[in-house]
Formats: sequence, C-alpha cells, structure tokens
Amino acid sequence: MIILWSCSSSADLKGLGLQTGSFSLRQIKAATNNFDLANKIGEGGFGPVYKGQLTDGKAIAVKQLSAKSKQGNREFVNEIGMISAVQHPHLVKLYGCCIEGNQLLLIYEYMENNSLARALFGPEECRLKLDWPTRQKICIGIARGLAYLHEESRLKIVHRDIKATNVLLDKDLNPKISDFGLAKLDEEDNTHISTRIAGTMGYMAPEYATRGYLTDKADVYSFGIVALEIVSGRSNTISKTKENSFYLIDWALLLKEKGNLLELVDPRLGSNYNKNEAIKMINVVLLCTNPAPTARPIMSSVVSMLEGKTNVDELSLDLGTSIESLRKFYQTLEEEGAQENQTQSTLVESLRLPSSSSSAADLYPINLSSSYLQNRD
Repeated sequence: MIILWSCSSSADLKGLGLQTGSFSLRQIKAATNNFDLANKIGEGGFGPVYKGQLTDGKAIAVKQLSAKSKQGNREFVNEIGMISAVQHPHLVKLYGCCIEGNQLLLIYEYMENNSLARALFGPEECRLKLDWPTRQKICIGIARGLAYLHEESRLKIVHRDIKATNVLLDKDLNPKISDFGLAKLDEEDNTHISTRIAGTMGYMAPEYATRGYLTDKADVYSFGIVALEIVSGRSNTISKTKENSFYLIDWALLLKEKGNLLELVDPRLGSNYNKNEAIKMINVVLLCTNPAPTARPIMSSVVSMLEGKTNVDELSLDLGTSIESLRKFYQTLEEEGAQENQTQSTLVESLRLPSSSSSAADLYPINLSSSYLQNRD
C-alpha cells in the first residue's frame, strides 16, 4: 500500500524518498528560458504551466506550484505518489519533479494538442476539427486508461476528477488522463471511501457529490459525461440564465425517450459519422451515468462495448423520474457550490462557465492566451 503524505514544506517533501526522477532548478530554468512568459501555456489554481525543452531535445510541460497554495502542496505530493506508481499509454507520463528552495515543480511529457476541453469547446480559434473516428478513438482511449486504474494496476486508483480539461491529447490525438492531485486509492475490500468532496461539478456522480460516497463508479459516471461531450461537441452545462440552465445529460435522456438520440451528435460533423456507432456510444453514456452506482458498468465492460465486442445493455430507467431528479441534483449542487466557494477552499468549479473554468490543478486550462500559443507554429 502506498502512503500518501501531507507536508507543509519542501524539506518535508525531500525526506519522502519519492520514486520519480529529480531535476535541478537550474535545469528547469534553462529548459523554460527562466520561466519566460513567452513559454507560459496555462494558469490554474495550482500555478502556472510552462513549455520547456531539455538539453536532449525532449519537450516538457512544467507545472509550478504557487507559493500560496496549501491545497496545491498536498496535491503535489499526492500526484507524485499516484502517477509514479502507474504507467499506461493513456496516462500522462510524469518525468519527475524539482524540489529546491521555495520551488515545487512537476515535469510532464509535453502534449502537443493541449486538452480535450480546448479541442472541443475552447476559444473558436483553438478548437480542433475532430472527425468521428478520432472522437471514437479518444473515447476508447480514456476508457482504457480508467480500466487500467480501476482493474489492472497493482494499485487500484479512483481518479476523482475525470473531465475534459484533465484529458490531454498528444500529436496524434491519442488521449492521456492527467492530474492525479485528487486521486484516491480504492479500498482492498472494494467498499466505498468516505471522503471530503473535491472535484468538478457537472462531472461528479450524485452519490459522491451529495454524500461523499466514493467508489470507482464515480469515475465511470464522470467518464460518461466526458463521452457525451465528445459526441456532442458541447460542454455538459449550457446556461443562459440562472432560471434556465440546460444540461447535456437532461437532453440525452429526453432524446432517448423520444427515440431520437442522433440529435445529440455534434452538428459540425454533418453527416460524416457512423450512426450506429454514435447511438451505441450514447447508450454507453446513459449506462455510465445511471443514478444508481451499482447499475453502472465497470470500465473494462465499457471498453468492450465501445469496441463492439459485447452488446450494449438497454438502459432500464424511469426516464421521466431520472430527468427530474438529475435536474434537481445539478441545480442544488450549483446553488450550494456558489455559497461554499466564498468560504471554503474546495476544488469545485462553476457549472456555468465551462469554457473558462479550470480546477486548481489543470495541467492545460482551456483559456490559454499566452504569446507562446500565438507563436507556437
């Protein structure tokens, strides 16, 4: 069993014997041109993120802990402890860290195409043209990464913050799950973990958001929301006014009831997509977002369904009840989140601003306006 630490200083961190590569501050300053603003590619609550290049030519992303972030300090250690213990083609690779003076830095492989959120619903000039086969590849890749964390890894890990900003895309648009700052080890007896609620509203499973009841099925729910965003090209929350909020999951259930699921598909695709695959993916989404956690499939089953190796079980829900309960659930969370945000340091995002919100540890936040982005080509 890995021990997760709580530290308050770099001296504490140095004594942990972390199993990851070590970089000197001099190396990182050279790689980022002394943290030149031209190399800044993002900013989250954790701190800024810079693109850099090591002396061997390897491109890196450097996440710099804000000196004022006590939350970030805990996540820094948690991230190293978790991600250094697992490796998979669909998990972002952590090259190492730098703990020197007052600097706490995480060094990752650089992902050329930034985050899935930016690709799907970031600023218009930054969005990518993702065709249907690419969207399907991304969806299956995320599912494989989660199946590894939940079922195949030596450590059984619940990520706890699966969302579009925490899925990064490499130069070939292969997805990699990032940001393990909130991850938790699953209990050996597969019972739930009672824990403080931390994550992103709009992606959190109802049982976790309301009761702190955490199992790997919370990640399954979050995956379902991300998959729905991939199909539709829209963020889960589309809000015009406080009284008129609309959620993709509401829409999906309504269209399921009407037998017209294809209305969900991103109109930017036109007719250039496989209709049977789209319907299958949406039905998988509805299974993953079942309000009852025990009714959600495990991620290896999700992979099998998406790959066409097993049939998608028909959704057995009282759709009318589900739509109303989900709507009330999200509206309640939204109101509570707005109140708690003024008094607590939680990692819960606004439901209303999907194109500009980022968690405290997003590696590549959606809004990236640095001069680096303008000059990267």
